[in-house]
Amino acid sequence: MDVSRTPLDPYHQQILTVITYVGCGVSSLFLGVTVLTYIVFDKLRRDYPSQILINLSLALLGLNLVFLIDSWLSSWGVDALCVAVASLLHYFLLASFTWMGLEAVNMYFALVKVFNVYVPSYILKFCALGWGLPLVVCILSFLCYISTPPPPPTSCWLQDDVTFYVSVVAYGVLIFLFNIGVFIVVLIQIRQMRANSPAGTRSGLMQDLKGVSSLTLLLGLTWTAGFFTWGPARIVLLYLFAALNTLQGLFIFLFHCLMKENVRKQWRVHLCFGRFRLDEYSEWSNSASVRVPAKPRTKPPKPRRPSVRSVKSSSTDSTSASSNCSQRDASCKRPDLGLFVNPPALPRAQRSPAGAGAQSSTTGWRNHFT
Repeated sequence: MDVSRTPLDPYHQQILTVITYVGCGVSSLFLGVTVLTYIVFDKLRRDYPSQILINLSLALLGLNLVFLIDSWLSSWGVDALCVAVASLLHYFLLASFTWMGLEAVNMYFALVKVFNVYVPSYILKFCALGWGLPLVVCILSFLCYISTPPPPPTSCWLQDDVTFYVSVVAYGVLIFLFNIGVFIVVLIQIRQMRANSPAGTRSGLMQDLKGVSSLTLLLGLTWTAGFFTWGPARIVLLYLFAALNTLQGLFIFLFHCLMKENVRKQWRVHLCFGRFRLDEYSEWSNSASVRVPAKPRTKPPKPRRPSVRSVKSSSTDSTSASSNCSQRDASCKRPDLGLFVNPPALPRAQRSPAGAGAQSSTTGWRNHFT
């Protein structure tokens, strides 16, 4: 992403190389944990933001892994292998940019546009765009490479300046300009929602900083530092770029796994033992007991003489009441935890015609800002 494409001082080059490889290795580890967490626990991937987060994590994981083996494979001196590695690196980089842009699109639909039109195969269309558009750009770049092959590469990456500036820099600039616009609009929308909320429910400064940081990482705004790596501030921006972007996978794990209550709950339910283990239905029972309002006390009626008719009706009532109690007991055995795992607090972006799939549209956006 160094747009100046000029050599660095060997001292800074070595330090930046160490930072990059350590950061990419750490991010690969935690991105793998994030993907496994959301894939194994199906309750975490029921909403659109979580499904988009899985695809973004997969793209970043592929980018980090290919980057880690790039130098090793380039040392073999096999041109065909180097071209294949450069194509994979190019593809996963553009796929990461594209999924960051799709994060912004879904965020705009969920928090700003708020349309109530059912979109069929919403995630499938996102996947076709998120994985298909980078493939088209990479194929066109490969065709340009075949028509005018560049000189022998020193590393497995794009050597032609025109191809690099068109297929990487221009592509990234368009996506990140859109993401910055959505970022500003979403912040204004969140501020208005917080201002209109009751005084007791407003969050503090640390909560707001957490939400802004999470948005910045999801939209990939830290990648914009690579577009300004020239002039006197080049070295500083390169260090900032290497530190933030190589650790993006770690930050995603922190904000969207470690700090999310529903993810920690799934870990405690399925992975912990002893006193750290959490019963799957304990959260529901506590929430259900809190939500049931207490009935107001009424004045006891004056005692009356029972008649045959009143005795019959009371026995019927008691029978129906006991049947209702049995029905309630049966229903309490299998509670529906969907509303308590990801409670919807923000407007929905998409709504199915029958309303059955409405919960999976944007119920996860509350966790991105809390």
